[in-house]
Amino acid sequence: MAAVRRTRSYRRAGMSSGDRRQLYVYGSTVRQAEVRPERRPQEQPAVPRHASRQVMKNRNRAMSISPAYAVFLVAAAICAVFLCVMYLRLQADVVNRSENITALQEQLADLTEANDTAYNAAADSLNLEEVKDKAMNEMGMVYESQGTVIEYDSPSGSYVKQYDNIPEDGVLAKSRNVSE
Repeated sequence: MAAVRRTRSYRRAGMSSGDRRQLYVYGSTVRQAEVRPERRPQEQPAVPRHASRQVMKNRNRAMSISPAYAVFLVAAAICAVFLCVMYLRLQADVVNRSENITALQEQLADLTEANDTAYNAAADSLNLEEVKDKAMNEMGMVYESQGTVIEYDSPSGSYVKQYDNIPEDGVLAKSRNVSE
């Protein structure tokens, strides 16, 4: 008798025998049937039969673009494209200059390192005792002694007056020979 009632309730709900398979419930509880919302007929929006001439004219005017406005829009678009192109060129120029600066900095670092290496090599190869010996023995130079250095105040002008000619050999005075 229970089977008969189920079949009748399915028929009342408008379900076919194929839909009964979907009603199988897994688990120990039975779910409540969902209530379907009632369909309401959709109302058609009221369409005016004939609009007045003035309304139609205003609608057409609102839908169209005036020539002056179209020219303005075209000019604005051209300006925007021009500004974008100029921005991209400036950005590319900045990137190129940055790469150039990086290359120059690397070149400067290489040259500084080469210069420091050459300076250190020259400083290491210089023997001050040899220079002193050559200056005193071969060129006749002597150490300064008390009274041999004469200091004078520089004149305010930037030139010096010459009272005597410089000899052709370029030596104004000879110092005594140290080896004697």
